[in-house]
Amino acid sequence: MTKTDDTERRLIAIFAADVDGYSRLMGADEVGTLRDLTQRRDVLDGLITSRRGRIANTAGDSVLAEFGSAVDAVQCAVEAQAALSQANVGLSPDRHINFRIGVHVGDVMIKGGDLFGDGVNIAARLQTLASAGGVCLSGVAYDQVRKILPFAFADLGAQQVKNIDETVRAFALVAERAAVVTASAKAPAPLALPDKPSIAVLPFDNMSAEAGQDYLADGIVEAITAALSCIRSFFVIARSSAFTYKGRATNARDIGKELGVAYLLEGSVQKAGNRLRIIVQLIETEGGAHVWSSRFDGAIEDFFDLEDRITEQVAGALQPSIRIAEIERSRRKRPQDLGSYDFTMRAMPHVWALEKEESAKALELLEKALAIDPKYPLALSLAGWCHAQRAVYNWVDDIAGSQLRARSLAERAAEMSSDDPIILAVLGTVHTFVRSYGTARVLLERAVALDPNGAWAWTRLGWLETYTDQPQKAIGHFERALRLSPIDPMNFNNYVGIGSAHIVAQEYDEAAAFYRRALEERPNASWIYRNLASSLSGAGRVEEAKQAFAELMCRYPDLTISKFKQAMVFSPAVLNRMAENLRKLGLPD
Repeated sequence: MTKTDDTERRLIAIFAADVDGYSRLMGADEVGTLRDLTQRRDVLDGLITSRRGRIANTAGDSVLAEFGSAVDAVQCAVEAQAALSQANVGLSPDRHINFRIGVHVGDVMIKGGDLFGDGVNIAARLQTLASAGGVCLSGVAYDQVRKILPFAFADLGAQQVKNIDETVRAFALVAERAAVVTASAKAPAPLALPDKPSIAVLPFDNMSAEAGQDYLADGIVEAITAALSCIRSFFVIARSSAFTYKGRATNARDIGKELGVAYLLEGSVQKAGNRLRIIVQLIETEGGAHVWSSRFDGAIEDFFDLEDRITEQVAGALQPSIRIAEIERSRRKRPQDLGSYDFTMRAMPHVWALEKEESAKALELLEKALAIDPKYPLALSLAGWCHAQRAVYNWVDDIAGSQLRARSLAERAAEMSSDDPIILAVLGTVHTFVRSYGTARVLLERAVALDPNGAWAWTRLGWLETYTDQPQKAIGHFERALRLSPIDPMNFNNYVGIGSAHIVAQEYDEAAAFYRRALEERPNASWIYRNLASSLSGAGRVEEAKQAFAELMCRYPDLTISKFKQAMVFSPAVLNRMAENLRKLGLPD
């Protein structure tokens, strides 16, 4: 710590919190918002103090605090979001007060108790990157907590910060509400083991001294998971569930119980100059025994060959009778350039968030990937899926244009890689959105035949059954996806799917319950309010329906019955019922 006159300079953990949508809340109900915010501030201020923090600068809707350690700051942030979320229970959605929190470790100036400097600017910027009710960390803060705190984080990549020359690496807390386990919470029952070899490929550690090499470790995990998943005699946990363990300190037995698998694959990647070293080990979850381990060395240009060798040896260790031919069949078309691969891997968490801003970030990265390699099928298909999201979630006015762009990209991907389950699932989804149900069914059923462990393909098949008025079949597919990826951050979409199947069956109370559950897991997925308001109206729960409708119109002020029906894919009879329920609430034609 240094001191000049009355100004101190020291290294601290900086905690920045701000209310999401504060101006809207005050405009709707100034007195009620001020009362509720005062109560939330009492909760937040008390938790900061209990975690040995000190509140510095403060305004009505924002708090800036300092902590002696990143661990205390992040623990406080997680506990605060859990407590603040609980305070919203029982309130109408339009009265929810949600904070966004950013945490950074850096050098600051302290004068008169207030904090100044670049470290403060970075923390404030991180807060804007967080979702409502979420927490976002800088790379510096993440490095200090990732091995200590039992939370999962998603890598948001390098972010440009206003008035800071260098980019800042950002990490978002994944499924924060699900990750916070209180002392009174009841642990879920362990999942039963499948009747076939079952495995989860955990995130590999990046041991490289060079910055920005995480994509190598993440890419290896993605490729091994995809290849093993296509072996029909295996049960493989989806990548998105496995990646929630990134940076978490836990043990094999606990993960085995949470995911319901008998084996884990873990490892590390180290890049030094033009050389790669990959160390992997296969662990049995019941007793934590190491079944097999190996080291793979090679040049950076051998990257994809190393992936293949690892996959073959893991498959052989799990079930020696696996034929090499099955592994050969499962391999994806490789990109021409590692730069394209890098941008595609970085886009992954944004692609699957199903939020407007996140999808836009994904498209930016995928366009960079395609600028390097215009024929990379995975990047083409994921870009197609992002354009499809724009249409089905009413994010654009030109819905037909987005559908056309999505179909074009997905078809180009399929032309170059016709046996990739993800690419087939994306193309099947796009055909679903344009109501080519027969083609969609062929593509999606082909995807799950190639990859019976593909959770997302089963989800999309569930949606197809929903849109073709087969609610019971749909629910079975959604439940299968939930089992294949039990702690997936995208599982909220399976709950939306189950709710929608209940809407098809005109079971409106059940539908509303699943929509609310989905919103609890993903508050920023505001498109769900279209379905929730309609189901509550159909159930005759008028006051609740009006509250959900108010939240919908706040997020979609230009929505009309026409735009709603153009974006949604339900059968005409179901769509007319849903539209009529919204018309009763005041949605204009």
